Amino acid sequence: MTYRTLAVAVSLTLLSSAALAETVKIAFIDPLSGPFAPVGQNQLKSFQLIADMATKGKWAGENKIEVNGFDNKGSPQESLTQLKAVIDQGYRYITQGNGSGVGLALLDAVNKHNERNPGKEIVYLNYAAIDPDMTNSKCSFWHFRFDANSDMKMEALTSYMAPDKNIKSVYIIGQNYAFGQAVSRAAKEYLARKRPDIKIAGDDLHPIGQVKDFSPYIAKIKASGADSVITGNWGADLALLVRAAKDADLKANFYTYYGITTGVPTAMGAAGAERTKIIGNWMINNETFNGKEVVEAFKAKYNDDYYAAQTHVIITMLSQAIKAAKTADPVKVAFALEGMKAQSLNGGVMMQKQDHQLQQPLYIGTWTKVNGKDVKYDQENTGYGWKMDKKIDAYVAGQPTSCQMKRPGA
Repeated sequence: MTYRTLAVAVSLTLLSSAALAETVKIAFIDPLSGPFAPVGQNQLKSFQLIADMATKGKWAGENKIEVNGFDNKGSPQESLTQLKAVIDQGYRYITQGNGSGVGLALLDAVNKHNERNPGKEIVYLNYAAIDPDMTNSKCSFWHFRFDANSDMKMEALTSYMAPDKNIKSVYIIGQNYAFGQAVSRAAKEYLARKRPDIKIAGDDLHPIGQVKDFSPYIAKIKASGADSVITGNWGADLALLVRAAKDADLKANFYTYYGITTGVPTAMGAAGAERTKIIGNWMINNETFNGKEVVEAFKAKYNDDYYAAQTHVIITMLSQAIKAAKTADPVKVAFALEGMKAQSLNGGVMMQKQDHQLQQPLYIGTWTKVNGKDVKYDQENTGYGWKMDKKIDAYVAGQPTSCQMKRPGA
């Protein structure tokens, strides 16, 4: 082969590789305006940072990963309007997490679209809508959940609470929609199984995103004599709840799912120290500080705190699936995701084939003053951060599933 022939062959190979490379676009459908906008904005930027890292690091080979935001205003109906828009624009992947009510609406719409439009399927990458039904009775081949569902988190949380004999009376408060209702149910059921002596002092559900003054709720909690509060509230609903508790000098300990979300750390400040706990899938002050490069890059770029580790595992596993399938075709990528194992910020994870529920370690932490040792990173420049109390192996939080998965071509 002459040098000229060789050069031509190499050029054709490079052109062929470039032609095969795709820009894999993910539509982020979540609140970018309204009371939950600060959370949505943070998580969109989190996705975009990780997508940029993936593209530069060639996690998906020559393919580029791109995440673009679409404001659903926290509304299921607006989410369906945005879904139609992104489908019309050629998106084949969507992601959403803020609100299981929205998640359930999107899941149903994706199922119907895919049934009616073979060859134009959409895959729903769920990063934080954690109603257990989404991977149980409503499970779908087209849906993958990368956060632990609310029952998994409650299993871990109550296992942590059960040995603490100082807990005698618990008040449950949450947002009145699918997820808040699931948290209330699981809290009562699991505490009854593990600590039947604990009194449920109250159980309140309030409208999501509508309460501006939580002082009446805090007054009820205070009057009940509860020593502990369990809440699935997130975003503004948790920040306002915590602020009202601080103003009323409520001494109860708070066990939260989302104390880490934007606005809540500032609302807690010093008043929440040593009294507010969180159950989640990762925190930066972990046993090895794994993820500090991401946290520091996010802070440098956005002057904000990275906390949604699900964004990392979604881009990681999607990239692996694209490489394994040798295509970005959603059907083939979905099959590649089933049973997939990966290393993410919280260690080894596995996408369970049976129900598309990610199996992963969970963490319990306490809001604590930065000490430069086990609490090196704070949140929202408060001087306080999350101290890791316990890492819980995936099998501890694991739950049975009622999913009867129907797959294409079955």
